[in-house]
Amino acid sequence: MKKVIVLGLDGLEPKITESMLKNGELPNLAMIEELGGYTRIQTTYPAQTPVAWSTFATGTNPGGHGIFDFLGRNPKTYLPVLALSRYEQKNIFTLPKVVNLRRGVALWELLSDAGLPSTVIRCPCTYPPDQIQGRMLAGVGVPDLRGGLGTSTFYTSADGVKQENSEKVLHVIFNNDGQVNTHLIGPINPKDRTDFILNISIIPHGREKKITIRSKDLPNDLEVRLGQWSDWLKVIFKTGMLQTAKGIVRFYLKQIEPTFELYASQINFDPEAPLFPISSPPEYAGELETRLGTYYTTGMAEDHDGLINGRIDEAAFLDQCQIVLRERKKMMLLELNRLEEGFFFCLFDTPDRLQHMLWRFRESEHPANRHGFSSAYSQAIEEHYRECDEIVGEALNFVDEDTLFIVLSDHGMNSFQRGLNLNTWLYENGFLTLKKGYKPGEETGEFFHNVDWDHTSAYSLGLGAIFLNLKGREERGIVSRNEAEAVKNAIIQGLTGLADPKWGKTAVRNVVASEQVFSGPYVDEAPDLLVNFSEGYRVSWDTPLGGVPEGIFEDNTKRWGGDHVIDPVLVPGVLFMNKPFRRETAKLVDMAPTILSALGVPKGKAMEGENLLF
Repeated sequence: MKKVIVLGLDGLEPKITESMLKNGELPNLAMIEELGGYTRIQTTYPAQTPVAWSTFATGTNPGGHGIFDFLGRNPKTYLPVLALSRYEQKNIFTLPKVVNLRRGVALWELLSDAGLPSTVIRCPCTYPPDQIQGRMLAGVGVPDLRGGLGTSTFYTSADGVKQENSEKVLHVIFNNDGQVNTHLIGPINPKDRTDFILNISIIPHGREKKITIRSKDLPNDLEVRLGQWSDWLKVIFKTGMLQTAKGIVRFYLKQIEPTFELYASQINFDPEAPLFPISSPPEYAGELETRLGTYYTTGMAEDHDGLINGRIDEAAFLDQCQIVLRERKKMMLLELNRLEEGFFFCLFDTPDRLQHMLWRFRESEHPANRHGFSSAYSQAIEEHYRECDEIVGEALNFVDEDTLFIVLSDHGMNSFQRGLNLNTWLYENGFLTLKKGYKPGEETGEFFHNVDWDHTSAYSLGLGAIFLNLKGREERGIVSRNEAEAVKNAIIQGLTGLADPKWGKTAVRNVVASEQVFSGPYVDEAPDLLVNFSEGYRVSWDTPLGGVPEGIFEDNTKRWGGDHVIDPVLVPGVLFMNKPFRRETAKLVDMAPTILSALGVPKGKAMEGENLLF
């Protein structure tokens, strides 16, 4: 082959895809199936986006690339840490740098060594980007200007509005001129953990149903219309002597009267001048902006937290998803137009985000529909699949007989109606102990507050991971290496087949030990156990950050009503190729060897998968 073109449709669910194919609703994917074939593709343990796409890139299980979850933990403090990258600074005289925690050798590195170019757009765990022959724009893992996965700001004239997750709330007061003087919240000052801010003024135009946001940045006057997303505002925060941090932000005006409500997105890196490199070569991000206009740079671009917190509604979220989708399609077309040989990859994340947020409208009895149920959104997922199929059709225009064309998803999607408080289960079964006088509930909070580590043998952190409090590994470990197997077996036996008394269903299908599913140089970083949930279940919202709430089970009442971090057997991805291939045993781990083989390059020494092409 002269070219390999891969489109990633994150989270595309086989059952929906197959039903729509049968009904003739996805003609372009059907064309690829007719040319080559279609199958369900085995995802990773666990079935998470950064884990799965890292396996796609490296051809190894997570033990070979070191990404096991969005979150990891610091065994010295037991506190959660972001697991995709970290920042290092040797001393106060050197600038900090960011380190990508996805290791292993990616297929585009092997292609570069062979003299073949690659263009990689928004693949997860590419921050900072690899130095390759070609171009790369980083994806999931790129933070916002505050260094996290994304913090929005909600401006309101109402009193007593509670601050929710991943946001700041600012109370605004209109002065005698009918204006508001407030500020944007920018990066965190590393010296004292305060926020750098940028002053802005908000000028309402009630009759015209719009406001003007006035600042010293560009544009100086930004118009925001009621019920619409604004254009980008480019902002500059002064962070020190001759030091600045540049970002971009969008606004959504929810309401002017009687209560004023304005939503500001997370502040993205300015693609022209990011705090840390987000592209390779570094100037590529700016080139895309020059050619296509300003675009989202954060890895999690869609404002799902704004919808979860009720700061925007489903219509606003769908509008923003469309903005992101159009941006990505323009990037794809720009690069396909100049692709002559080598490897091209572009990830469309929006199917995953949209299904997370709108799945509940497929199920009228979903607990999250306490926020209101609208049949208008019951087919929103299918409509988005049709839009994705149209994008596939546009990419097909660049496929010739010397091109291997692949469309795939990293995992599928399922309902999330009930959550399991894993730390509470560990507490009630004697594996986790709280300090004297405390019991599960609000007093324990997050981050393992009031856990008695001297009497705790296991704890849960992340999306279904359990760690032993191991001697010599954890700071206050109590489980010896000789005792570890017995503790793991006891947890496996206790959780496997766990029944939900409210539904009368099995919530946990099984629990696997890390050595059953992981191998390679980074297995020591893996969780000790992985909990595989049944359909309709997932780890609770309090568990990932170390919460120990009251009760083992709870309804999932958040608008995030769909999920895929369950037993990976239940959420395979989809795989279409325009050339005949071995469909029966297709796994994500096979994709890197397949792509390399198509381009005449041997697979890497550590790659576990096999070439799927005949």
